[in-house]
Amino acid sequence: MHINSIIRIFASSNCVVMEIKSAKFEISSAKLSQCPPDRLPEIAFIGRSNVGKSSLINMLTGNSRLAKTSSTPGKTQLINHFVINDNWYIVDLPGYGYAQVAKTQRQKFFTMINDYLLKRRSLYCVFVLIDSRLSPQKIDLEFINFLGENGVPFEIIFTKTDKQSAKKTDDNVCLFKQALEQTWEELPKMMLSSAQTKAGKDEILNEIENIIKQ
Repeated sequence: MHINSIIRIFASSNCVVMEIKSAKFEISSAKLSQCPPDRLPEIAFIGRSNVGKSSLINMLTGNSRLAKTSSTPGKTQLINHFVINDNWYIVDLPGYGYAQVAKTQRQKFFTMINDYLLKRRSLYCVFVLIDSRLSPQKIDLEFINFLGENGVPFEIIFTKTDKQSAKKTDDNVCLFKQALEQTWEELPKMMLSSAQTKAGKDEILNEIENIIKQ
């Protein structure tokens, strides 16, 4: 069975889909202490620079101007909180590839992201975004292993599936699974998405709904 079919079966196992009625920018933070108080559930999104993170957030919320998108990698350089339905947050984190920034700035990003991931009490789950067009990348695998080693709950979303054939996506996702199986006994949940076609929107929102309820 192809990975697409497996993911569709997983997605259809629950039919409750969250409806996003409001999505508003709240604050950008340069360090953990500047983030909002730990009062609402937070779902964070992160990935390598130019993985399509901001576009995916805008697609999920139905607001094309919510998260700033750019053709230049590394646009997101702060921890951005967006309050959703007045009862939970989407958190847009800087990409861990850091793009073309100075060494001192890369260290600042590293500290900021690590502090948030390891110390944020209201963090419910991290969605790690992976470009479906690429074979397994060392930096993605290392970041996922870092989350696992530190007990940070996460799931994987493969982005930009509209940019290639379904077979090519299947092949790359299978390669990614095989790479993870070298260090993981049980694989994390995975979903497919496209910000352009809105593929995966219901599945991702359904999963967020389940995570917050649990």
